[in-house]
Amino acid sequence: MGNIKSLLGKRIKEIRKKRGLTQEKLAELAGIEIPSLSNIENGKNYPNNETLEKLSDALNIRPYELYMFDYYQPPEKLIKEMLDYMQNDENLTQKMYRYFICIK
Repeated sequence: MGNIKSLLGKRIKEIRKKRGLTQEKLAELAGIEIPSLSNIENGKNYPNNETLEKLSDALNIRPYELYMFDYYQPPEKLIKEMLDYMQNDENLTQKMYRYFICIK
């Protein structure tokens, strides 16, 4: 699964970005220092329970949701998996291409 500090940091960053928050704003909402948040997001530091609670409150999620990173896969692995599926299914390839055109 990988380093828990790193996965937790990526998960916090992912949720922060989905909420449209900067590091500065999330740090302010959580009442923590910006460098502390940066170190957490970069997997350098592991937050204590109090900080985890503050972050989950600021992100408006339950604390356990910060640990929902079982789905995380590096982009290279996802791309390879998608290409493998698409090579065997021309219909899927065409659908994926249309989807890609719509979102790019």
